[in-house]
Amino acid sequence: MNAWVRSGQDGPGRTNEAVIGEGTAPGFTRGTIDEIIAGRFACRAFSDAPVPRHIIEQILGVARFAPSGANIQPWHVHVLAGTARDEVSAALLRAHEEARDQHVSEYRYYASDLPQPYLDRRQQFGRLFYGSLGIAQTDTEARGRQTARNYAFFGAPVGLIVTIDRRLEIGSWLDLGMFIQNVMLAAAGCGLQSCPQETFAKYHRILRSLLSIPAEQMVVCGISIGHANNAATRRLMPRAAVNEFASFRGFEN
Repeated sequence: MNAWVRSGQDGPGRTNEAVIGEGTAPGFTRGTIDEIIAGRFACRAFSDAPVPRHIIEQILGVARFAPSGANIQPWHVHVLAGTARDEVSAALLRAHEEARDQHVSEYRYYASDLPQPYLDRRQQFGRLFYGSLGIAQTDTEARGRQTARNYAFFGAPVGLIVTIDRRLEIGSWLDLGMFIQNVMLAAAGCGLQSCPQETFAKYHRILRSLLSIPAEQMVVCGISIGHANNAATRRLMPRAAVNEFASFRGFEN
């Protein structure tokens, strides 16, 4: 299998390499970057097939080449598998079942008053997502059970908890977003799927204790990574057409 290699310097006299293509799922044929981007989706049903540590290290080794302002690289990742993943999952599930109202994220993900067209898109998401599961949007109990599946990492064998230094500004959050996207694309390049999960930020106090997260680090999200179940291999959510969000000038000449 061909591999793409990028070399650089980790420090004085130390050369590092990031290699794509050394580890993939059995029977997986690597596609183009366009196919990988378009084929990625938020997977919420994983098989229990294991993902070895060296594959996750490869994914992170590629993702670290995300651009960042002044190369400050404002990301930190806690990688969970096996009993460590199970311990975190059990603690979060207990909190969700017994005291969910006592926990809140340290940052606001959505605007309190979403303008259009974003409000329509969010409402469409609710209709499509819960409709695909046969859950009425008014069924708060069933929706709560579905939310709880997040804290079991949707059955994925590997979970990431992503943090950022709270002393940084919004530009570093842009950099972090590019890193997170790189993680998901690199996972897809290995024949895996993933799901970014903001809801983990709600339980930052529990995660901070279990994972010894320093006070200056803010929990941003989780990411589940694994092999998608056969029944969960398609994108559910539509995307706006290019002409809905892009303006072109100067191409007429």
